[in-house]
Amino acid sequence: MSSNPDPLRAPVCAAGIPTDRSAIKEELPVYTKRDLIQNLRGLGVRPDDTLLVHSSMKAVGAVEGGADTVLDAFSEYLSEGLLILPTHTWSSINAAHPLYDPAVEPACVGILPNLFRQRPGVVRSLHPTHSLAARGRDAAAFVEGEELRETACPRNGCYGRLYDRGAKILFLGCRLTSNTYLHGVEEWCGVPERITDTYEQLYIRLPWGGTMERPMRRHYHPRGVDISGQYGKMEPAFLAKGIAHKGMVGDAVSTLCDARGMADLTASYLQKDPDLFAKEEPLPEEWY
Repeated sequence: MSSNPDPLRAPVCAAGIPTDRSAIKEELPVYTKRDLIQNLRGLGVRPDDTLLVHSSMKAVGAVEGGADTVLDAFSEYLSEGLLILPTHTWSSINAAHPLYDPAVEPACVGILPNLFRQRPGVVRSLHPTHSLAARGRDAAAFVEGEELRETACPRNGCYGRLYDRGAKILFLGCRLTSNTYLHGVEEWCGVPERITDTYEQLYIRLPWGGTMERPMRRHYHPRGVDISGQYGKMEPAFLAKGIAHKGMVGDAVSTLCDARGMADLTASYLQKDPDLFAKEEPLPEEWY
């Protein structure tokens, strides 16, 4: 009998585990749309929810049909609700590139938002730096009027509407440092040194024709502190208070949060310490 290895079999180590990386890759699960819908249901998402999704497609893992299938799963399951993805452009729209065209300007927050904003039935807000794209119940009304906002997340804008609608916010395979909503809570609470006093002149290309000027006050901190980098310290409190819980969507460890609960608890902590997110220290455990 020949001592040559069978070319149809992957090499194995003494323990019988394949050592060929391609063979291992082929054995990883490939998720279907049905799998993802079951995951959303198990996580506690309801078909009539208003749901904002921050996402890492890479974290979800291998999906049959790729990113489009992920969006199909969300859209199909939320058939009675409102699906929202951030399509922010804060990294590209500035004094050097001041014109925001919602029809073509790429989002700076990943593949799922960029695919979603181009889908039929999706409407994108006219906010030049912190736009959102929405599909479903009252989508047009939800994004209406964002061309009139002069800050990123005012209480009368889309992020405030998440609170009013009792929305949920899903962190799909990403950390709570992606929580733009907490920028809004800081803004609503009037925390100092979070928004510039001066305005940057930006412009919006309007879908009905023409352009409009939009002076914007931008996020900043005088010492250059990464404020959103500290938002993750809220996760233990959100979990302890039942405001958030974790689950899996595909391979993605995900966190589903109640928008009202997040805002109310964060606001109460900011009353105790307005500079909470300018510090690296964790929350005092006695707070929760």
